[in-house]
Amino acid sequence: MPALACCVDATVAPPPGYVFARDSSLPAPAADSVFLPSSAAGVPSPTNASATADVCHWSPALSAALYKVDGWGAPYFTVNCSGNISIRPYGTDTLSHQEIDLLKVVKRASDPKSSGGLGLQLPLIVRFPDVLKNRLESLQSAFDYAVQSQGYEARYQGVYPVKCNQDRFVVEDIVKFGSPFRFGLEAGSKPELLLAMSCLCKGSPDALLVCNGFKDVEYISLALLARKLCLNTVIVLEQEEEVDLVIDISKKIGVRPVIGVRAKLRTKHSGHFGSTSGEKGKFGLTTTQILRVVKKLELSGFLDCLQLLHFHIGSQIPSTALLADGVGEAAQIYCELVRLGACMKVIDIGGGLGIDYDGSKSANSDISVAYTLQEYASAVVQAVRFVCDRNGVKHPVLCSESGRAIVSHHSILIFEAVSASSYETPQVSSVGQQYFVERLTEEGRADYRNLYSAAVRGEYDSCVLYADQLKQKCIEQFKEGSLGIEQLAAVDGLCEFVSKAVGASEPVRTYHVNLSIFTSIPDFWAIGQLFPIVPIHRLDDKPGMRGILSDLTCDSDGKIDKFIGGESSLPLHELEGIGGSGGGYFLGMFLGGAYEEALGGFHNLFGGPSVVRVSQSDGPHSFAVTCAVPGLSCGDVLRVMQHEPELMFETLKHRAEEFVHEEDGDGMAHVSLASGLARYFHNMPYLVAPSSCCLTANSGYYYCDDESFGAAIESAAGEDEQWTAYCVA
Repeated sequence: MPALACCVDATVAPPPGYVFARDSSLPAPAADSVFLPSSAAGVPSPTNASATADVCHWSPALSAALYKVDGWGAPYFTVNCSGNISIRPYGTDTLSHQEIDLLKVVKRASDPKSSGGLGLQLPLIVRFPDVLKNRLESLQSAFDYAVQSQGYEARYQGVYPVKCNQDRFVVEDIVKFGSPFRFGLEAGSKPELLLAMSCLCKGSPDALLVCNGFKDVEYISLALLARKLCLNTVIVLEQEEEVDLVIDISKKIGVRPVIGVRAKLRTKHSGHFGSTSGEKGKFGLTTTQILRVVKKLELSGFLDCLQLLHFHIGSQIPSTALLADGVGEAAQIYCELVRLGACMKVIDIGGGLGIDYDGSKSANSDISVAYTLQEYASAVVQAVRFVCDRNGVKHPVLCSESGRAIVSHHSILIFEAVSASSYETPQVSSVGQQYFVERLTEEGRADYRNLYSAAVRGEYDSCVLYADQLKQKCIEQFKEGSLGIEQLAAVDGLCEFVSKAVGASEPVRTYHVNLSIFTSIPDFWAIGQLFPIVPIHRLDDKPGMRGILSDLTCDSDGKIDKFIGGESSLPLHELEGIGGSGGGYFLGMFLGGAYEEALGGFHNLFGGPSVVRVSQSDGPHSFAVTCAVPGLSCGDVLRVMQHEPELMFETLKHRAEEFVHEEDGDGMAHVSLASGLARYFHNMPYLVAPSSCCLTANSGYYYCDDESFGAAIESAAGEDEQWTAYCVA
């Protein structure tokens, strides 16, 4: 603590490596002494020595443990020997040479075309169809094993709820991968029904098309038309009055419907995701309503059309005990419907198959589950078999809507940290120090002396207390105008140094990321959903900082300051480059393949990320990019808000002709300016990485350079060709 005492005596506390001149107005160990950090002054620092040893012995395995990759990431994500995140596309069946280095994928996607890359701008969504296929096959295998091992006398036949991720390629892949085992789709709105109908035309003819959600005449008519197209469509009644519409429209169209009812169970689980279950849940029919529906169907001659029972306990079901309780209740309702004369065939257990977002395998968390895929399937099969056997009812086909469990793992959001806040203490001369002390109030000088005395005595807690009191008094003086901003900054530096020296706090930096949380991670902002966030490289080095993430939006909610494991900051590495400028520190958000893309908005007019699809291959890097789609441009997001980019460009072009030409006089300045404006409409709203943007001067204006800038100027001179040349993707 003597070094700290000398530091306090010097008033200002720069980071290690700075020299402090002593203020003679306070007692000190020796006259005219200077402050040096303990390491520079020959005083050993056990903490620093230990930290150095830790860095020397750091390994990718330690990073995997630090970020809990083996917990939430198994069996698809791991840290390779190069310190990068690797993808294991076939799960536990992945061979070592089939692993895909995620950093190589990002480089391939984002490097300029002149360097062999695809020239896509970050943020970037990387999809792995092989992982999607493995998830589907794993789900099917788990139920197949449970059916066979328990002597269940029917099959499992799942559906994918397209609301989880309506991306065309995702839905088409699921239909293709699931066709061998009759995997179908679930829709909750008219546009979702249209896309499901179209996709299932290429799927198994036995695949279910489950129609959920609130329905009007158009929805029901469309669902009945799907049956005319020989799609295995089931209309699930969410409200009692829907039964009248189904009966009436079926008679008019001349199509015999297949009907399901959604039961509102008594079983529910606590937490955010259980709010849609139980007697007070948003969806489904009570037992009284179900009985009235059965009566109406019987009187209309449609009771034989009632063939499916649907229910939903809630997303992220935490335990198999709760699952078995809910499934057992539903199975009893199913048996009662059979007793009442319905030709029941299917139990649809809905969603709820959870994801272990934090790797804790806990039943007491909204972001974890205490079971495996196999344990989930076995619990469902056992519960249904037990109730049906007790009632002497034939075992029904089992269906689930496990969207989150199917698509979460296959998609990774990649974004870049472009800068980080730093805490630098200003240097103050001896004259400045004396000036600072003299301008303090008497109470402030008392806190200053007390701080020094506590430092001499080694009283850590008192040091922090007096430093904080001094800071608060200086803030009040600053507000009153009696203390300058330089002195206020000096006090901030002193308090920061004291905190570091006594170990009272570890500084948390703010890492500024090229991302909109509202667009790409909306569930964090809306409901506090946590996702694993990890640097995808440099994991062979020990992260020396802790930080929170701040996005590009002009909104105080645009930050991530909660992380898995109950952490309020994330271990991160020092950014490389001058002044903490990023230029290549990539982070990944994992397990976000469900809901995030569909829920994302356009706050500050930031659009969706670029997207690449990556499949495992036998090439030199073990992967091939099979599809690449640039993110929405500035023009695209403007159109979302009813603006017309073409007209906006014309307005700005005429403005350039009117003013710029008059000032320059050479007749070409306005053409150059218009060319640059056109490019802005075409580019993405996100920041351009310094490594991929080189400013080029042209007629006094600066633009991000690329290989086609010369062609841009030439094309811009062609009046109506300007917009076509630059703003049509």
